[in-house]
Amino acid sequence: MISAERIAGRVAEIAAEIDRDYADAGEVLMLGVLRGAYIFLADLSRALTVPRSIDFIALSSYEKTSSAGGVRLILDARVSLTGKHVLIVEDILDSGQTLAYLLRLFGARRPASIRTCVLVRKPDPGIEVQVDYLGFDIPDEWVVGYGLDYDDKYRALPFIGTLSREALT
Repeated sequence: MISAERIAGRVAEIAAEIDRDYADAGEVLMLGVLRGAYIFLADLSRALTVPRSIDFIALSSYEKTSSAGGVRLILDARVSLTGKHVLIVEDILDSGQTLAYLLRLFGARRPASIRTCVLVRKPDPGIEVQVDYLGFDIPDEWVVGYGLDYDDKYRALPFIGTLSREALT
């Protein structure tokens, strides 16, 4: 669906946008949502020139191919968000439930600013959420690679591909 070369080019473009937007902000705290965003966050952070720090959070919201019905925080940020410029880095926007939860949770912690960066977005999320930096809009298909997985497989693929319906059953 999306080649490694297209991903690398878009990551560089997003990094340039972030560098421009945060040029005078001081340090940006990049909060990567584990496990799916780790490759995207690593490549994005290396492409940035603005001062940045990195932390990770972990949530649970999916089991295999269906939503578990809610979002559960498994690993919280290790640092205070108060007064910091927070950039949430997420692998996929599907239903919007996870990102909406994170914006509520972290917005209540009084950051100086909070923005979102999403690698891929599926059409018509059930919950509308603001995406400040977007990699790609994709069709409503199950995607794997570049951090995205199916049952914890295929994360390390250098591209983003789709799985057939047969593979999902």
